[in-house]
Amino acid sequence: MSLFDDDRPKKQLAHEIGSDLALLSADELSLRIDLLNQEIERLEAERQRKSASKSAAESFFR
Repeated sequence: MSLFDDDRPKKQLAHEIGSDLALLSADELSLRIDLLNQEIERLEAERQRKSASKSAAESFFR
């Protein structure tokens, strides 16, 4: 790690919830929608994984 890591520009988020959308083109909006749909799928998969784990634990202790 360099002493100058703080000088590098920070990676900008692809989308920030609540950000101003007025300056984005229709193509940029479509890209963000795709990105958010992928994130929703990732979140749902994780929720299902955790629900399955919880169900397994509950059935074990019954």
